[in-house]
Amino acid sequence: MKPEPKKGLIQTDNWSHRTPWVAMAACVVIMAAVLNFQGRLWWCRWDSPIWLWSSDVWSKHNSQHLFDPYMFTHLLHGVAFYWLGRLLFQKRISFAWLLFTAVFVESFWEVVENSAYIINRYRAATASLDYFGDSILNSVGDVFACFAGFLIAFKLRLWKSLVLFVLVEMVLILVIKDSLLINILMLIYPIEAIKVWQTGY
Repeated sequence: MKPEPKKGLIQTDNWSHRTPWVAMAACVVIMAAVLNFQGRLWWCRWDSPIWLWSSDVWSKHNSQHLFDPYMFTHLLHGVAFYWLGRLLFQKRISFAWLLFTAVFVESFWEVVENSAYIINRYRAATASLDYFGDSILNSVGDVFACFAGFLIAFKLRLWKSLVLFVLVEMVLILVIKDSLLINILMLIYPIEAIKVWQTGY
């Protein structure tokens, strides 16, 4: 009798198990290709070598390298996508396909976020006055942060991941005067008092 394959997060015993993981990789590749077609640079526009981390959100290097503090807002995307996916689909689709939906939506958002309209919206409505869009490398890093956030939420489950969400939001507000929720608010309904607080004017 053939032994049953071991159950795990990633199963590769047949194509059906590999398909969602291949699809996730394809999402990232297609996203990078579309961003390149849009005119996004592969990495920092300032002739800098590739950095793994850029810490200063007010620097011209922000959003130009692999990771920066806004990586944590994308990590929270993954946490939120896990909650929403479980709420909408319950257990009707597998974990891998649920994760695929998160990667797909995040990749799609990176393309939208780097469109001329959204870039100009950021510059007009938020504290990101010198924002010129993400590098492709940074967008790839953001998708990986979302991927990691989804896995973290899966491991922590609802209440612990909710605590994590609140803690990350609070730290971001204290450190960079911004967060995922503030970012969403300022894009949808800009509040001048928040913009003044963020810029220090």
